[in-house]
Amino acid sequence: MVYEIYVRSFADSNGDGEGDLRGVRSRLGHLRALGVDALWLTPFYPSPLADGGYDVADYRDVDPRFGTLADFDALVADAHANGLRVIVDIVPNHSSDRHPWFREAVAAPPGSPARERYVFRPGKPGTAPGSEEPPNDWTSAFGGPAWTRLPDGEWYLHLYSPEQPDFNWRDPEVRHEFESVLRFWLDRGVDGFRIDVAAGLFKDPALADLGADPRRTGRTKYSRDEVHGVYREWRRILDSYDGDRMAIGEVWTDSADELARFLRPDELHQVFQFDLELAPWSASAFRDVIDTALASVEPIDAAPTWVLSSHDSVRHATRYEEPKDGPGIGRAPGPSCRCCSGCPARRTCTRAVNWDCPR
Repeated sequence: MVYEIYVRSFADSNGDGEGDLRGVRSRLGHLRALGVDALWLTPFYPSPLADGGYDVADYRDVDPRFGTLADFDALVADAHANGLRVIVDIVPNHSSDRHPWFREAVAAPPGSPARERYVFRPGKPGTAPGSEEPPNDWTSAFGGPAWTRLPDGEWYLHLYSPEQPDFNWRDPEVRHEFESVLRFWLDRGVDGFRIDVAAGLFKDPALADLGADPRRTGRTKYSRDEVHGVYREWRRILDSYDGDRMAIGEVWTDSADELARFLRPDELHQVFQFDLELAPWSASAFRDVIDTALASVEPIDAAPTWVLSSHDSVRHATRYEEPKDGPGIGRAPGPSCRCCSGCPARRTCTRAVNWDCPR
């Protein structure tokens, strides 16, 4: 069993009102008694916390709120002594806008190498004379356009908040940087990585508008085949270390067969299977999800990793509840009803973040 720990709220060791790594370390015996096999630590890196730490300003350090690298090393050592493995979040799709690379990019002129690490584009003419619009019609998962304009006129892409600019994974420097980051934490003894937005690294190179075509879902902007080459290289890195090092991807796809491709023997060890999270409270719906998922992974001798909820979504105990005043969240009409956080329809929604939200 893997236990997800949001470090900031789990256990406070020094009374400052925020959880920290020493607090996690103090609870290892309790977690072992619960039958936990591994800990998944959500991001503890230096961050302005515009998105709960998923806006990373430094991928090789610990935010002072949570402790130091020495505290992290002690946590890993004690976890291993207690028979627990440690999985850390890695966030390769985007950084914080406070990351040194993005600050360098903002200070550099358009077309400079510093901007190649992110997705910068000129805008397009607006409908009014002299006006300008974003490079395309993509929207952010958090609402509004997925583009922010700099004073010099260029726009940068952020599929999440404006404080989370997307990396350009076609730039070799980005690929090499994250390979180095993996090795940094593997050298410190981590047993694996949970990969945030694992399918989203490569965007449509044409940056084409999605338009009103229902066949062009939000995931058209990413889930590109190039991402599999990245995970083959990451798998080689993981396999080069002693012990059973692993990686699990947060992967949203349009089909179980597409999801299974990430589980090929030379790619990721596991990926989250979210379809139960989208299914209504129904034995037949659950059976359909399970049968489809098992059939998709059988040819590659893999297994689904079922997810009912997470920090990104309404917990399943609440989602399946049916209150006296009307249909509960569990009565949602199914996978077609997936609205983003803050949407007025959230009450009947099965997912907190969604690329296809009409809002």
